[in-house]
Amino acid sequence: MIYTNRRNILKSLAFGSAATLFSPHSLLAATLQQKNRLGVALVGLGYYSTDLLAPALQQTKHCYLAGIVTGTPSKAEEWKKKYNIPDKNIYNYQNFNQIANNLDIDVIYVVLPPSMHKEYVVKAANAGKHVWCEKPMAISVQECQEMIDACKKNKKSLAIGYRLQHEPNTQEYRRIVKQKLLGKVKSVTCGAGYQESRTDHWKQKKEMGGGVLYDMGVYSIQGARLGAGMEPISVVSAKTSTSRPQIYKNGLDETTEAKLEFPGGVLADIKTSFAENINYLNIMCEKGDIKMSPYQSYAGVKGTSPLGEINHSYQVPWQQANQMDDDALAIMQGKPMLVPGEEGLRDIRIVEAIYKSAASGKSVKI
Repeated sequence: MIYTNRRNILKSLAFGSAATLFSPHSLLAATLQQKNRLGVALVGLGYYSTDLLAPALQQTKHCYLAGIVTGTPSKAEEWKKKYNIPDKNIYNYQNFNQIANNLDIDVIYVVLPPSMHKEYVVKAANAGKHVWCEKPMAISVQECQEMIDACKKNKKSLAIGYRLQHEPNTQEYRRIVKQKLLGKVKSVTCGAGYQESRTDHWKQKKEMGGGVLYDMGVYSIQGARLGAGMEPISVVSAKTSTSRPQIYKNGLDETTEAKLEFPGGVLADIKTSFAENINYLNIMCEKGDIKMSPYQSYAGVKGTSPLGEINHSYQVPWQQANQMDDDALAIMQGKPMLVPGEEGLRDIRIVEAIYKSAASGKSVKI
C-alpha cells in the first residue's frame, strides 16, 4: 500500500470520475437499511481521533470503528493491530476514492485541519457515504455551502461535530432559556480558551485554518448563540491580538474578543484565547443568572441557576460516544441530524463578520 502525507497532497489530489469508481448508491442504501450498527471510517488520525473518537467508538451502540484513512504507514499498522481493522478498510489519501466500493463503511468522519474539510467532505459525499465533519466546519461560508450542497446532491446526511449540542447539561440550560423559565435573556458572556504550547501546529498556520477564532472561538460563538436562544444580527465591535507575534504571525489571532448584538438589544461579550485558560458561560436573565463553568470541557459540563444545579456527570469520552450514537441512530431512522451543516455555516458566517469588524474597527451586520 502506498501512503502519502496529507499535507503534501493538498494541491495535488484530483477527484476522479465517480462513474468509474462508485458502486450504485441504491445498493449502499439497501445495505444500510439492513444494518443495526453503522461502520465509521476516521479520516485523519491526530490527537482527537486517537485519544477521543477511537476510544469512544469502542463504547458506542449504534456505530463502530470500521476503517481509517491516513497518510502515515506506521499509524496504519498501529491502528490495524489495536482495533483489528482489516487491510481492505485501511486507506490513504491517494486511494481514498476507492472507499466508495466498501460496504463496510457507511459514514466518513472528517477529522482533518479545517482547510481540508471541504475537499474530503465533498469526496465522501460523492462516494455515497454519510458524512460527519469536525468543527470548525470550514474556512469560509462559501466552502460550507459547497459541502452542504454536495451532501444534498448525493442525498447523504451531513453532521458537524458539535458534541455539546448532544450533551445533557447544555441541553438543560437551553431548555431553561427556550421556555423562559427565568424570563427573557438580558445579556450573555462567554469565554473559551487554553494555553497552547505548540508552535508549529496547523493552529498557527493561517493557510490551514489556524487562528484561535476558528478553533476555540467557535465554542464562544456557540455559547453566545445557544445562551441567548437567538441568532446575532451584528458584530458591534471586535479586536484580535497576540502576545507571541513570533508564533502567531501576519495578523493571525492568538486572542479575539467581540461584542455581538441579538434581536431586542441583547448583547453578548465573547472572548477566546490560546494564551489563557478560560471556560465559562453566563446567561443573565430577568429572574436570575445561569452560570456554566466549565461549559465546554470534555470531562463534563456543569452549572447553576436559581432553579437548581445543572450537573449530569459522566466520564471521558462519553460526549463523543453520545454524539456519534445520536447521529448514527438518526441516519438509520431517516431523521434529520441534530447538528446539520447549516449549523456550522452559521458559525463561520459570524467568524467572518468578527474578523471584518476587527480589521475595519466598525460594526458589521450579519
